[in-house]
Amino acid sequence: MYLKIKRLIDIILSALGLIILSPIFAILIIAIKVDSPGPVLFKQKRVGIHKSHFHILKFRTMRIDTPKDTPTHLLENPDQWITNVGKFLRKTSLDELPQIINIFKGEMSIIGPRPALWNQYDLIEERDKYCANDVPVGLTGWAQINGRDELPIEIKAKLDGEYVQRMSLMMDVKCFFGTIIAVFKSDGVLEGGTASKDKGKSF
Repeated sequence: MYLKIKRLIDIILSALGLIILSPIFAILIIAIKVDSPGPVLFKQKRVGIHKSHFHILKFRTMRIDTPKDTPTHLLENPDQWITNVGKFLRKTSLDELPQIINIFKGEMSIIGPRPALWNQYDLIEERDKYCANDVPVGLTGWAQINGRDELPIEIKAKLDGEYVQRMSLMMDVKCFFGTIIAVFKSDGVLEGGTASKDKGKSF
């Protein structure tokens, strides 16, 4: 029952977000185009509910010759691939704003396990143990406010499983405001020289 309510909330909030944030979208689009050649949006194949595939949307923060399908924190010297505007977008998580479109389309939810890359087989398999592949993936989630990408895969999947067990309106509200706090603190942000070496960015 809550999944239907959750979807209705997603539609309403994502529609409002697209309208209210449209001026910010316009400013960021101009900044990205002026800063470096290439498309404004970056599309990447991710794993959604029931392990279906979809293309997640982000503002492009890296050069167009960056190795594909590799998490940024696994690249050697990731700073060399990130654009100047991209460093700001990643530090503030503004690069994730286009995912509001994914939410409106029903490919994602506001809160849920972060969608894995299509080739992150270890994470996908670990999530199967907790039925975490059978709920809508999210813009942010329980694992993201409890460590982001510095967490081992086993712990991340376990936290995703905890979210599945506790999924409710109150849990989603807790994750939402926990994310706002994490963003302002820049917790777990690595790329672009914005944090310590052992941390990575996941939203």
